[in-house]
Amino acid sequence: MGTVGKAVPTKKQIEDIALEISWAKIAQQYFGKSASWIYNKLADSDGNGGPGGFTEAERKQFKDALTDLSDRIRRVADRLE
Repeated sequence: MGTVGKAVPTKKQIEDIALEISWAKIAQQYFGKSASWIYNKLADSDGNGGPGGFTEAERKQFKDALTDLSDRIRRVADRLE
């Protein structure tokens, strides 16, 4: 299973929320991986200076993680009085 080919780099796609999210927590909670693992994935790097990034399955899991987090934030906001 290779990485997903894409025209727009992952970092560019998430720049609107990049500073608002704890990527280390996303890596740990949703992938069971380290902060460096997700930072390399977000940089489309293999961690050794070569090309890399998310596989198709990881990209789906990443999208699901962001959706779950957004749903959790919405539920908390809705409960605020």
